[in-house]
Amino acid sequence: MNKNEKKALVSFLSIYVGSTVLLLSVLLYIYYNDELKSVSDSCSMEMSSASMQIEADILNSYMKHKEYVPKKLENNDINYALYDKDQKVIFSYLKDPDAVDFSRNMYESSAFEFYITKLNEETIPIKYIAIETCIGIDNRNSLKIYVVVKLILSGIFIGLIGFLLAKILLKPVREKIEHMDKFIKDSAHELNTPVTVLMTSTSMLKKGKNSEKMMRYILSSSKQISQIYNDIHFSAFNEINEDVFEEFNLKVLVKDSVEYFNDISITKKIVINDDLDDCIILMDKTKTQKIVNNLISNAIKYSHNNSIVNVCIKNNTLSVEDFGIGISEVEQKEIFKRYKRGTNIEGGFGIGLDIVKRISDEYDLKLDLKSELKVGSTFYVDFSSIINGSKCDLESKNKI
Repeated sequence: MNKNEKKALVSFLSIYVGSTVLLLSVLLYIYYNDELKSVSDSCSMEMSSASMQIEADILNSYMKHKEYVPKKLENNDINYALYDKDQKVIFSYLKDPDAVDFSRNMYESSAFEFYITKLNEETIPIKYIAIETCIGIDNRNSLKIYVVVKLILSGIFIGLIGFLLAKILLKPVREKIEHMDKFIKDSAHELNTPVTVLMTSTSMLKKGKNSEKMMRYILSSSKQISQIYNDIHFSAFNEINEDVFEEFNLKVLVKDSVEYFNDISITKKIVINDDLDDCIILMDKTKTQKIVNNLISNAIKYSHNNSIVNVCIKNNTLSVEDFGIGISEVEQKEIFKRYKRGTNIEGGFGIGLDIVKRISDEYDLKLDLKSELKVGSTFYVDFSSIINGSKCDLESKNKI
C-alpha cells in the first residue's frame, strides 16, 4: 500500500469510524439514561417495599402486645436499622448506624443508598426505620461498565468493518492505478522502438545514406506510432462516439490493412499473405478497421523475424494466423482483458485485444482463438451475425 492509499484509508476510517462511533455514543447515552432511571426506580421500590414490610411486622407485633423481634430480610443486599424518637439506635444491621442522616427521606452516600421511614404510632418506641442497600450503586456501576465495554467493542468492530470496506473499495482503484502505471511504462517501451528508428533513419537520411531504405523505415515507424495513437484514442474516447453503420466489402478493408502493415512488417522481414473472399457486412467501418488492424498488428508484434502472417476471409470468418511465440492455455483465458499482454518480452499495451473483444461483443461477433506455445496463434472473428447474404450472393453472381 503506497503513501496515497494509506492517506486515503486513514481519512476514510477517520470519517467513517468517527461518525459511526459518535452516533453510537449518542444512542448509548440515551440508553444509559433510560436504564439509569429504571435502576433508580427499581432500587427505590425495593427499599420502600422492605421498609413497608418491616413497618407492618412492627405494628403486628405491638398489636398483639408482643415485643418486635428483628430478623434478616430475604434480600441479603438490603439491611436496616431501628431508631427511637431521639434517633438512638435500638437495633441495627447497618455497617455504620450512627452515620444515618435523618434530615432526608432518601439519599445516597459513596457506597450505599438510604431510605428513611418515620413511624407516627405513639405507643411504639420504634420511631424510625433506616434502609441501607448497595443494589442501586452496584447496578449503576455495572451499567457504566456495560456501556463503556459495548462502546469500545462496537468501535473496534466498526473500525474492522470500515477497514475491510476501505480495502474492498480501494481494490479496484488500486488495480486501476497499477494498470495505468503499467500502461504508462508500456507506452514508453512501445513508443521507444519506432521513435528511435524514426530518429535514426532521419539522421541517416540527412547524411544521404541509403535513402530508399531509410524512407521505408521512416514510413514504417510513422505507421506504428499512428497505430499506437489510434488504439489509445479509441480505447479512451470510444464511449462518446456514435456508430455510423454502412454497407461495405470486408475483403477491400482487409486488403487495405494488409498493404498498410506491409510497411511495418518489413522491419522484421515478415511476409503477410492474404486469401480473401468477398463478404458484404453492415457495420461501423472504423470499428471494423480496429478489429482487423489490431489482429494483424498483434500477429506481427508476436511473430519471429523472417516468418509469415496469414490473413484469410473464408465462410464469413476473418482469421489471422502467426507463427510466433504462442499463448499458454492459462493466458488464453485472460488475453482479451485490458492491459493484459501475452508476454512481457514484446511491446504492447494489452489494449489491442481488449478493443477487439469489446467491438465483437457489441456486434455479437463470435471471437475465437487457437494457440500453442512456441508454435503460433490464430484469431478468428465470425461476421455471420451481420452479413448481408443476399447482396453478397448477388455480387458473386455478377462477377460470374
